[in-house]
Amino acid sequence: MKRRDFISQTGIAGLALGLSGTSYGQILTSASHNKKPLNIKKSLKYGMIRTEGSVLEKFQLIKDLGYDGVELDSPNDLDTREVLEARDKTGLEIPGVVNSMHWKFPLSHPDPEIRKTCVDSMTTALEDCKIYGGTTVLLVPGVVNEEISYKQAWTQSQIEIKKMIPIAEKTGIKIAFENVWNNFILSPVEAAQYVDNFNHELIGWYFDIGNIVRYGWPEHWIEVLDHRIMKLDIKEYSRQKQRDEGVWKGFNVELMEGDCNWPVVIEALDKIGYEGWASAEVPGGDQERLKTIIDKMNAIFDIIPGQQ
Repeated sequence: MKRRDFISQTGIAGLALGLSGTSYGQILTSASHNKKPLNIKKSLKYGMIRTEGSVLEKFQLIKDLGYDGVELDSPNDLDTREVLEARDKTGLEIPGVVNSMHWKFPLSHPDPEIRKTCVDSMTTALEDCKIYGGTTVLLVPGVVNEEISYKQAWTQSQIEIKKMIPIAEKTGIKIAFENVWNNFILSPVEAAQYVDNFNHELIGWYFDIGNIVRYGWPEHWIEVLDHRIMKLDIKEYSRQKQRDEGVWKGFNVELMEGDCNWPVVIEALDKIGYEGWASAEVPGGDQERLKTIIDKMNAIFDIIPGQQ
């Protein structure tokens, strides 16, 4: 429940309690029954659409299936005019883009030319996102490995990201960091600190719910990241498959059939007042597969907060 709604409901409840003698427990029960599903728009990644056809045909397919939007990679090889025509004809939104070069050219790399390539790609991505009518560019902030230390990744990535801020300000597009398996930023407190170091309204977090399940609990991250969360990625993870088949096999499970406790996650999102976009990031496929994904997403976000 959002804070303003809580104040309103409890204020009215207090008045009712004084006037009618209604028990406080009855009032709380009534308030919980009046809750509604979160206000969520649902999208997916363009690369998940594994069907033949033009951009328009692919956009129309997922629009007909019930998706509200689609996220593209950038830089990309798509024709901008074709993308905008597909967007306008279908009414499908493009809420944001995903930087397509942050893995191959990480911002934490010791080679300045590699870092520059990523910074330049973010300029393109921010400008593309503005053209598409989106609001965020998803960015992996850095990578830690045998050659790149944690300290180096933390310091160098922030230096490079600060170079992007003027372009973000010019376009009005937000830079949203995603939690991925990059051996970097491994706790929610650390993630919040990383964002807060920039002290800028255009810097925030793109929270991937499923990526956390391997080594934590999504609801804990949501509680700490709070207002810093700009968008959500939706996927599932099975700790049992991780143990039995290997760490990457944990993702080979359908939404709502893994170890993500969705009612608890929905309650956590409700407590921070989250509303906006949630994007599927799972194996895609043909029309039947994409229908299964949107059906699962609808089931997740039809959960009423507090009703477990």
